[in-house]
Parts: sequence; C-alpha cells; structure tokens
Amino acid sequence: MKRIVVLTGAGMSAESGINTFRDADGLWEGHDVMEVASPQGWYNNPELVLDFYNQRRRKLHEVAPNKGHELLADLEKTYAINIVTQNVDDLHERAGSQNVLHLHGELLKVRSTEHEHLVYQWEKDLVHGDLCESGSQLRPHIVWFGEAVPLLEKAIEITATADMLLIIGTSMQVYPAASLINYIDGQTPIYFIDPKPAIRAQDFNNLTIIPEKAVKGMEKFIELIS
Repeated sequence: MKRIVVLTGAGMSAESGINTFRDADGLWEGHDVMEVASPQGWYNNPELVLDFYNQRRRKLHEVAPNKGHELLADLEKTYAINIVTQNVDDLHERAGSQNVLHLHGELLKVRSTEHEHLVYQWEKDLVHGDLCESGSQLRPHIVWFGEAVPLLEKAIEITATADMLLIIGTSMQVYPAASLINYIDGQTPIYFIDPKPAIRAQDFNNLTIIPEKAVKGMEKFIELIS
C-alpha cells in the first residue's frame, strides 16, 4: 500500500470556521502573537494566555471537521496515510484520521510547567490554580515561539517514508515545519493545495500546485491520483 504523508496548516481548518493563525496584520485574534504564544508572554501575563486558549478551546467545541478533513480520512481505505499537522485542533481525528502527529501541540491537552512529560487531556477552561500531580501550575500544551519542537525528529522520520507528499493550507514559511519538504526522496511526487501558493513548481521536482482552498483542493487531488 502506497504511503501518502500529509502536511497540514491553518488553511486545512479555515473552512470549519477556525481562523488562520495570523491575519495579514500579524495579529492572532487581535493579539500580538508574542503576548499569547511565547514563554515571555506567559511569564508577563499568564491570565491573558490562559483566557486566550480557553476561548480557542471553547470555539473548537463549536466547530466540526469540513469535507476536506473527511476526504483525507477516507483516503485511508486505499492508502497508508500519515498526517503531520501544524494545527492544534482535533478536527483530523474527529473526521476519522488514525495517524496524526501534532507538531505544535494540542489545544485539548495541557501540561505541567515544571515537568513537561506530565500531559493531560483537557476539555474545559484552564485556570490559575489548576495543578499537575506534582503541584505545579498547568499550561496549554502548545509549542510557543522560542520553544523546541519535541516531535520534529518523529515528523522527519515520517516524512522520509512518503511515496507521495501532500501539503494543504500551509504557507511553508514557518520553520522548522517548512523544512520537512527537504526530507523526501528527490523523485517523490509533491502536491501543494493552497489558494495563494508560496512555492513554485520550478523549485521542486514533481511538484503539482492546486491553487484552491482545502475542500476544493482535496476534491481535485483525489481526481488527479485516481
């Protein structure tokens, strides 16, 4: 069974009603990203950070996977699918995808501020005073700017196994996630779904650009490989 490795970003979930990570003005839901997505922001104002992610978590409970997520999950009937996502939502899993690696963390998990291995499933608001089993404050299980990406090596291993690479809804400008494209075999076909593609066909071997949003792009991708 051929293996498709799928790299997804914010554009994958946009048609479900989840705003992309940053607007054109560099803000995320009206906030400077460094205020809500950096260790310094957490140190300066943990209450703001907790409230920010509580709002994102509540929003996640209100949305559903879109047809793009569902089409991707359906591909598991005929291909071995591994998804490496920059998204922190659980929409891939809710659509039925079985093998999803969250490179930047998960909104429905929290972890200890002192013991990174203490990670918990978390569906409700997270507030000051919510502690891990060792007595340390819990924080969002999100990889913030300036922090290491602990699953990067695993993502590289997965990407290197691709018989086909599918990229959906990511600018391929955010590192280290953008570097994953460099770990496939030079002859591996690449399909890039994005309405405003930031990479060019001449920059890579076997690159097919599908300049569409996720849902329409997935429909076209399936037509191309059928």
